[in-house]
Amino acid sequence: MKARRGFTLTEMMVVIAIIAILAMIALPSYLDRIIKAQIEGSIPLADIAKRAVSAYRDATQDFPADNTAAALPVPDKIVNNYVSAVAVDKGVINLTFGNRANKAIAGKVLSLRPAVVDDAPIVPITWVCGSAEAPDKMSVKGQDSTTLDPVYMPIECRALKKG
Repeated sequence: MKARRGFTLTEMMVVIAIIAILAMIALPSYLDRIIKAQIEGSIPLADIAKRAVSAYRDATQDFPADNTAAALPVPDKIVNNYVSAVAVDKGVINLTFGNRANKAIAGKVLSLRPAVVDDAPIVPITWVCGSAEAPDKMSVKGQDSTTLDPVYMPIECRALKKG
């Protein structure tokens, strides 16, 4: 009697089934990571508007109403791979995702709101992302227009859960 070498068809099918199950579990996590990376990679584009809003506030002790008041190009001219527009609205910087952004975030908005110490205008602006709260002793100005799913937002952009 000869000893057989190799695997049976049943053993091979079990291995393939296990690999398929692991791939199905890992795929959504991988896709979410890609979306988060696109969002995090887009936030530095707002630095252009942050400087302009800060300069406007330093000069006037108020916030610019829009891109024109902040001496910025029109919103759809400030773009990158994943952002189709950067708009200033009463000091709030709104990033609209588009161009090569994943379809899960295309057309969605992430707001960066200025936080200031009201009675100490010399203190620089701190930028609050999404629905996050202002740092202690600071107040956030402007309206949060974020429409991104909180699952995709960086941790610093999420509201703290109370309780």
